Amino acid sequence: MAQIIDGKAIAADVRREVAVDVAALSSAHGLVPGLAVVIVGSRKDSQTYVNMKRKACAEVGICSIDVDLPEDISEPALVAEVHRLNADPAVHGILVQLPLPKHINEEKILSEISIEKDVDGFHPLNIGKLAMKGREPLFVPCTPKACMELLSRGGVTVRGKLAAVVGRSNIVGLPVSLLLLKADATVSIVHSRTPDPRSIVRQADIVIAAAGQPMMIKGDWIKPGAAVIDVGHIVSAAAEQDVMINGNGDLIKPGAVVIHDADIDSVDDDPAQPVGDVHFAEVSKVAGFLTPVPGGAGPMMVAMLLKNTVDAAKQGWGICKLQGCQVTHKLCALV
Repeated sequence: MAQIIDGKAIAADVRREVAVDVAALSSAHGLVPGLAVVIVGSRKDSQTYVNMKRKACAEVGICSIDVDLPEDISEPALVAEVHRLNADPAVHGILVQLPLPKHINEEKILSEISIEKDVDGFHPLNIGKLAMKGREPLFVPCTPKACMELLSRGGVTVRGKLAAVVGRSNIVGLPVSLLLLKADATVSIVHSRTPDPRSIVRQADIVIAAAGQPMMIKGDWIKPGAAVIDVGHIVSAAAEQDVMINGNGDLIKPGAVVIHDADIDSVDDDPAQPVGDVHFAEVSKVAGFLTPVPGGAGPMMVAMLLKNTVDAAKQGWGICKLQGCQVTHKLCALV
């Protein structure tokens, strides 16, 4: 039977570490990290996820700065709001909740966020540096970062291993494949046009499942002893309503409602019983390591957002200007 990588327990550890960092910043510098959460409109799902993130900030001592904007706000007005937050010294991280209304260009808005405050990690410069050998982004997208943290803290070695990433979305699949490559894994990406995906996944020592297809990956897809991180989170009770969570764009039924997987912390946040991309009962008999759904990647995504925000505060304060200090802040006086 697979060893379960408990995302809730690991996320709790990360939150405690973040709270210690926040307290140290406050006592040593009088600095309280601030995260501006921008929400446009009144989508119920977005409101739920934003409220969850605000609650998480409060629990570790991060100041959550609420920016609630009307559905009909113009794109120039939203850009101006982002610029205002960029210039606010009390704001160290900016998160714009997606999706935005159809009349607003999401790529444009995300590119206007200061790279130093891009705690979601989707600024073109951060993604570009992630893709380049020998370069380090200021921030890494939270769900891919969560996957790597789960592997590391779960005791899984990445270097020299074969990894398969199922799904090629901008949110999870592509960035996590780049992170695995930076960690010296040999990476294959499986997507909807991949012939015989099972044969590719079965060769992998590490599998990141992020396709948004309920229980797609069965036991006979998995190499015995492999580590499997299930990023999918699909509301099984809503199948007839075509509601899916964390779908990869080219694997989703046209017209389905798609929600980012890891924004849901637990089954308590979602009244319908969720399932992942992995058939848990089958895969748990074959894999060496496995994350559950819920309680795997979801809680860790939120924890990584909190960690990115504290890192942004440290960088903004100039604490991490020592030569050779990277995002991990290994040379920081506060660590």
